[in-house]
Amino acid sequence: MSESRHTPDWVKNAIFYQIFPDRFAKSTSLEKPIHIEPWDSPLTRHGFKGGDLLGVYEKLDYLQDLGINAIYFNPIFSSAANHRYHTFDYYHVDPILGGNEVFFKLLKEAHRRGIHVVLDGVFNHASRGFFQFHHILENGEKSPYLDWFTVYGFPMNAYQGKPNYSCWWNLPALPQFNTDHPQVRDFLFEVARHWIEQGVDGWRLDVPFEINDESFWRQFRTATKLPNNDAYLVGEIPSEAQDWLQGDMFDGVMNYQFTAACVGFFGVGSRDEAMISGMMGLPEVPELDAEGFAQRTKQLMEIYPRQNALAQLNLMDSHDMPRFLSMVSGNKAAFRLATLFQMTYPGAPCIYYGNEIGMMGGREPENRAPFIWDESRWDHDLRKAIKTYSHIRREQPVLRMGEYVPVFTEGRRLAFVRHLDGKRILVAINAGDSTWDLNLDLGSEFSDGTLFEDLLSGEGAIMEEGHIRKRAVAPWTGAVLKPK
Repeated sequence: MSESRHTPDWVKNAIFYQIFPDRFAKSTSLEKPIHIEPWDSPLTRHGFKGGDLLGVYEKLDYLQDLGINAIYFNPIFSSAANHRYHTFDYYHVDPILGGNEVFFKLLKEAHRRGIHVVLDGVFNHASRGFFQFHHILENGEKSPYLDWFTVYGFPMNAYQGKPNYSCWWNLPALPQFNTDHPQVRDFLFEVARHWIEQGVDGWRLDVPFEINDESFWRQFRTATKLPNNDAYLVGEIPSEAQDWLQGDMFDGVMNYQFTAACVGFFGVGSRDEAMISGMMGLPEVPELDAEGFAQRTKQLMEIYPRQNALAQLNLMDSHDMPRFLSMVSGNKAAFRLATLFQMTYPGAPCIYYGNEIGMMGGREPENRAPFIWDESRWDHDLRKAIKTYSHIRREQPVLRMGEYVPVFTEGRRLAFVRHLDGKRILVAINAGDSTWDLNLDLGSEFSDGTLFEDLLSGEGAIMEEGHIRKRAVAPWTGAVLKPK
């Protein structure tokens, strides 16, 4: 295997937690501006709730208890937007979040606990307050930085009228970089390199397809991997991403194709079509039976090199789409079973903050509500189940690195084997409304007399006459059967 093909081993063993910094946790020990919305007040599109990185630091015990060993942060750099995709300064963490000092305190403690940290890299566009763009606003065509952006005329319509410069989705607050300019490229590559040198473990790349230049991303990879070859590069590519995952650009992508398959299978009978429509720009999310789901999830392993397939970021939802629970009309059994599959499938699972306690949320901004820290409002059974699944994954290397082999599909029932170095685990998923008495012909996978333990229930099963037999996989539950 070439060195460029290798993807970071820590990612293959990671369980990510995605944090939207303004909405996860707010520390009472960090002073910030006064005009902050109350945590539990109704959401507004532009309001700040005051979440910060010291708050995350104070909740690391909570995350570790859940089984988390990696965090993906939405943008943390200085910005005038609560989502911080309008970057002012790529070298300074937003002061409302605690600034660089608090970030490095958090990073140090996360690393001490074995938790990796990945930042959101927004390199397609900046903001009106970004120094070089503001310089053009002030000086017009005389600015030395004119070529950093693409300006069509003066005076610039940065606040009123149709913008007369290139900006993302024609939004004047998001001027697009001219990434053909050598100085712009050098600046962005230096930002990427700098934060990796400071100890950050990787970048999630925002809308990388908007920089339609393979040489840019190859150079970006070189700049990032030079200080740390184990830095993780994961792109926001909603479509299939074969061109991006050939060893010379990204290690993995945000696996929205996986998301769509899970909605298509586990959401049958409870889908909210209005929520699902247009999900991440995908043309459709078809309903799937077990056979279709097995075929699609197997295909998603086969269309990429194995190293990249194992480094996919497998998410149920994110800040850019309705939460999974909302897409399935609040069906927690469907979400719980989908998460069991997520935790037993190759690739790095990613939990969007609050999903584990049953938070719902539709389209933006409802999907970015503050975390509910009042434990009386938690779904404790759901959190306990997700915690169980994550810890089983952490304890079983075969579930992280093993091959994925579907062995049975029928209606709403799916079974698959994960195997690695001679060790095997059978996972059974019953997404139907009736009890499933297992009686699977698996003589080629296990030998007669093999005894199994269900890692979820503690119950047993046995291999007899080439068949694995276990009674009562209840509706909308699963089993994770490990040979004793």
